Amino acid sequence: MSKLTLETEGDAVVVVKRRFDAPPAAVFRAHTDPDMLQQWMLGPDGWTMPVCVCEARPGGAIRYEWSNAEGAGFYLTGHFVELDPPRRIVHVERMHLPDPTPDNRVETTFTPDDEGTLMVMRMTLPDAATRAAMLETGMEHGMEASYVRLEDTWSAEG
Repeated sequence: MSKLTLETEGDAVVVVKRRFDAPPAAVFRAHTDPDMLQQWMLGPDGWTMPVCVCEARPGGAIRYEWSNAEGAGFYLTGHFVELDPPRRIVHVERMHLPDPTPDNRVETTFTPDDEGTLMVMRMTLPDAATRAAMLETGMEHGMEASYVRLEDTWSAEG
């Protein structure tokens, strides 16, 4: 059963929530450390991230490139707006499929919750059509598969 919930607000917002059995600092680091991102942020099985640029500072660049064994691939570019470790990240991203999508402003918070962290990711898109197109990609499944992989990574570390 998925630990991830995805809700919509208004015409252009998507809110993703997920609880992790790890402290906020660990979850924050997993979202900002390029070496860690390449291990877990892969979406469904069979995908890799051969390129991961994550300059976790205001104005720093983001570029993630994914590919699979069949030669399919896509990438994401963006930049960081604000970082408040280990509580909050604000960044802007756009997918290239191959043409770039409109900017998606993403605010992610990491709040202590019992023995772990509640992550809330609030994505603000330019309009309802862009949000609908994003949701049609199956992003919820890919996100949950990635987050399960992240938890497995932490479990393997002991």
